[in-house]
Amino acid sequence: MELKLIDSNGQSAGSVQASDVLFARDYNEALVHQVVTGYLANARQGTRAQKGRSDVNKSTKKPWKQKGTGRARAGMASSPLWRGGGKIFPNLPDENFSHKVNKKMYRAGMCTVLSQLAREGRLSVVDGIAVEAPKTKLLAQKVKGLGFDKVLIITDEMDENLFLSARNLQNVLILETRETDPVSLLRFEHTVLTKAAVAKLEEMLS
Repeated sequence: MELKLIDSNGQSAGSVQASDVLFARDYNEALVHQVVTGYLANARQGTRAQKGRSDVNKSTKKPWKQKGTGRARAGMASSPLWRGGGKIFPNLPDENFSHKVNKKMYRAGMCTVLSQLAREGRLSVVDGIAVEAPKTKLLAQKVKGLGFDKVLIITDEMDENLFLSARNLQNVLILETRETDPVSLLRFEHTVLTKAAVAKLEEMLS
């Protein structure tokens, strides 16, 4: 499989030979859906909580007598049927949202996404990308020179200047190869890999 190689001006500079296992796999929508859903679910934290009828601050006294008032029977004000009462099935903070995704399945899903990006022309390779100083303006100019507005840049090793320069750019995300995830790959319009990152991805996913 040959990937498009571009220079610092975004112009074609030839091609790079890459593994067919990573960049020429058939698209499997069900697999991609399962991998993305599992990734998002495993990132969730059980931080929400609701109160059951035993948790709300209500008296347990019977609000009125059982008979003779003409009103419906009521046992206590914490009833889920009442406003301010407890929830019937409250969300608990220790709820587990995790989905099991096998390593083999995750790797296959990542390869499927990368292959689809390559087919759609949304994947490019550069020799390397770096900025001389930790300045947002420098990186913004470099990204604009490549011809992209919204881009994911994957490098083999995170450069501190590059990381600091990208923090204030809303439509630019810099990731190391080991941090690459399917959601980021699908979220951005274009993905740029360094040559070293391509080699590292082949080592990780093949």
